[in-house]
Amino acid sequence: MQKNKNELLNEVANYYSDKLSQHGETPQGVDWNGTESQILRFEQLFKIIKQSDSFSVNDLGCGYGALYDCLTERYTSFAYTGIDISQGMIDAATERYKDMPQARFVLAGEPDVISDYSIASGIFNVRQGRSDVEWLAYVEETLDALDRTSRSGFAFNCLTSYSDADKMRDYLYYADPCALFDLCKKRYSRNVAILHDYDLYEFTILVRKAA
Repeated sequence: MQKNKNELLNEVANYYSDKLSQHGETPQGVDWNGTESQILRFEQLFKIIKQSDSFSVNDLGCGYGALYDCLTERYTSFAYTGIDISQGMIDAATERYKDMPQARFVLAGEPDVISDYSIASGIFNVRQGRSDVEWLAYVEETLDALDRTSRSGFAFNCLTSYSDADKMRDYLYYADPCALFDLCKKRYSRNVAILHDYDLYEFTILVRKAA
């Protein structure tokens, strides 16, 4: 299983490193359509954050650090750890934010510290040739890691199985929002919200932990 997971992560890392090489530090460089949809996506994920300052956040699948930029526009005092499996992404982020002492970047498949919140944006989308069963196992294992490394809660997004059939692509993973909501309610917390009312082919789940 560990060998298979390492192979899976290597595939994903190579995919995103290639996107970064092609498009640079842009939304397209992390395989998003553009800036507006990226910001809309982050706004949903930020709903997990209750404090206005003095909190910490893990950003799993941080890419070149775009989420950090949006955080700085909304909050003044926070500690940020960006985690990514692509060496190219970590190198780009480290250079981009070298003068920001509250930001650190780690090459890893899961957070190496416990923070108040954890966020994962877009990391469950590109399955390439992996089966639904194998990819869902990876999703669940990653959600377990987010739960372990979050004190107050975590948020993540997925492409939705309610997407228009003619727009769906074989190499992408379209999750069942109801199934993941059920998983999170049963495994992680009684306080779970699903956001499926913003104009993208995806959904966001917020998992809040008891104080």
